[in-house]
Amino acid sequence: MIAPRLRVLLCGINPSLYSAAVRHHFARPGNRFWRALHGAGFTPRLLSPAEDRLLLGHGLGLTNLVARATASASELRREELLDGRRRLARKVTRFAPRFLAILGIGAFRSAFAEPEAQVGRQRTRLGSTQLWVLPNPSGLNAHFQIDELVAAFRELRIAARS
Repeated sequence: MIAPRLRVLLCGINPSLYSAAVRHHFARPGNRFWRALHGAGFTPRLLSPAEDRLLLGHGLGLTNLVARATASASELRREELLDGRRRLARKVTRFAPRFLAILGIGAFRSAFAEPEAQVGRQRTRLGSTQLWVLPNPSGLNAHFQIDELVAAFRELRIAARS
């Protein structure tokens, strides 16, 4: 779900088996993406995964680094992440979003060969698009609680507003 010149293109690592089955992004029960997005002020109300197309009206798009659905992102091979980065670079060149936010620090570090990267704004760009890393909102990611996710998403929203 992407359109030209979005404010932010949000990029998940890959779809869960559940998300692939229902054909909506971040649809797995327990995924905190929609709550973090709303809590950060990107949307005026909490959207459900079935409403993911409404994000385009807010200047937001959704894509994945890797198309293959898995039970866990840890099942992906490094080569898949590198191939995903190349495909993502082509999308970014074609659609030119202001910001590209990768949702997962480990995937970003592997795919972009940035082993020291941290959550937040990155020094690296893809063309004119500013790169950003957000924590993976999966319920399997216990490193970040919902308030920390909301704060990280809010920082991106504020940057993308200016």
